Amino acid sequence: MSLFAIADTHLSFSCDKPMDIFRGWQNFEKRLEKNWNAVVGEDDFVIIPGDVSWGMNMEETLEDFRFLDSLNGTKIIMKGNHDYWWSTKSKTEKFFAENDIKSIKVLFNNAYRMGDYTVCGTRGWFFDCEKKEDEKVLLREAGRLKMSLDEAAKLGGEPIIFLHYPPVSMTQTCDEIYDIVVSSPAKRCYYGHLHGPSVNWAFRSERDGVSFDLVSADFLEFCPKLIAKF
Repeated sequence: MSLFAIADTHLSFSCDKPMDIFRGWQNFEKRLEKNWNAVVGEDDFVIIPGDVSWGMNMEETLEDFRFLDSLNGTKIIMKGNHDYWWSTKSKTEKFFAENDIKSIKVLFNNAYRMGDYTVCGTRGWFFDCEKKEDEKVLLREAGRLKMSLDEAAKLGGEPIIFLHYPPVSMTQTCDEIYDIVVSSPAKRCYYGHLHGPSVNWAFRSERDGVSFDLVSADFLEFCPKLIAKF
């Protein structure tokens, strides 16, 4: 079995939010499906760290989740900045059950053990928080990351952290999130959110004992990245 990751699928089968207006996103759904099923097996796991669907509510996400459910493997989804449909973990799981979606799990204040590895994480937040509202969200996200890491510790295994927002770039650091990452037992951290020219600012190296890397879908050319075998 293997663990893969690909963020920012930005699916929109039930809403008018075409991604092909952006360079490199033409026909991406078919490319994603072909690449995904070519590398991911039925017994494998795929982490999607945020921006899963453009749907504004659960009903608008249904065809997107049916598409993901049809792909190989078990999918573990996380919240991104464009997941406006996002509700509680229990409500999302109820929605999946009611619509016979069986291969998608939710990572939110929890963790999942897979062989010798345990996946954990949260959405994260912006580098610069000048408004009090942003500071509150950032501190809440830091708390969620700690909670997820605590759950990972209970499960055992080597923790691997997944975030939507990058905790570090070539020029900036989100200290509140970054400090938790590098002080944790995790040695690897993967994130999404960055697209187009912004990927040039992605930090994709080791720092303070942790290896960071970008897994946004267009950066990966719509092919899930292998994270670990177990």
